[in-house]
Amino acid sequence: MPPRRRGASGFRGVRVRPSGRFYAEIRAGGFRLTLGTYNTPELAARAYDAAAWRFRRPRRDMNFPDVESLEEAEFLAPPPCLVDDEDRRRHRQVQRRIAIAEQDEQLMRQWRAQFPNDVDNTDVFFSNLRAQRRSNRRHRRAVATFELENPNTTWTENDPRWDDIWTETTSDDE
Repeated sequence: MPPRRRGASGFRGVRVRPSGRFYAEIRAGGFRLTLGTYNTPELAARAYDAAAWRFRRPRRDMNFPDVESLEEAEFLAPPPCLVDDEDRRRHRQVQRRIAIAEQDEQLMRQWRAQFPNDVDNTDVFFSNLRAQRRSNRRHRRAVATFELENPNTTWTENDPRWDDIWTETTSDDE
């Protein structure tokens, strides 16, 4: 039987994921044993070699034939990634949120295509609202300036309207 080909990663038992990460697996007795996903092909190949040593594979099946023992292969291999129930729950929650966001975007695209006048009306509404708020701030500032400069003001020194007008009109976005 000819030796197994090495994949695109250049290592036996290592595949490249679409995300750019590297997936290690080993076949044993008709089963495929998943070894994990790693950031580099070398780490995935080290994990494959440690599993190959455990299954007592010949050295020609190893990615790094210079390793002398199972202990050395396990020392050089990355620690296994442990996935617990909390990780699975968090992943499902994130996937649900992503699906909801994608569905919202799709529905908004359909709405915009079906009702283009509503989009225009919405833009006009918010621009008018901004202009009205800006006008109100200018009016309140003018009233405060008038009361401040007028010696016969009806406002007392401790009137809370001074603070309100000062805080509301100082952040004018003209």
